[in-house]
Amino acid sequence: MSTMHRRTFLQASLGTGVIALAAGAGLLAPTCVQAAAWPKAAFEGKSVDEILKDLYGSTSATPSNDIVIKAPIQAENGAVVPISVTTKLPNVEAIGILVEKNPQPLIASVQLTGAEGYFSARMKMGTTSDVRVYVKSGGKLHMASQQIKVTVGGCGG
Repeated sequence: MSTMHRRTFLQASLGTGVIALAAGAGLLAPTCVQAAAWPKAAFEGKSVDEILKDLYGSTSATPSNDIVIKAPIQAENGAVVPISVTTKLPNVEAIGILVEKNPQPLIASVQLTGAEGYFSARMKMGTTSDVRVYVKSGGKLHMASQQIKVTVGGCGG
């Protein structure tokens, strides 16, 4: 091993050791963590009204054409159903996705601050059901829905 390679190796080892020591001493821990409180009651809720009350404090939502749901009309595998939600509503504060006939209907709930009204995920569906998307915008709750048929084994039944 030449002298130059040995020097580089020793410098990298020393740098790694210092970082490991600092991390072990807690010097690299974040000083401020900003995360929303976990809405446990909403995710454990069994009815749509109960979940909406827990998440948004209201059960009344206005149907909106400004919410676009992109999801398959028929899903061959209910374990991985893709969905994306886009909205042109101003000042989007939150997006929630619920599958009415799932044992636990709430699929996702995201709080947004200064972001575009877009969310994408893969969800699990037990059976054919209406999928409801709720968007909180400007302090008001808006809703759109789409039915997704889930086939067993991809047979189209």
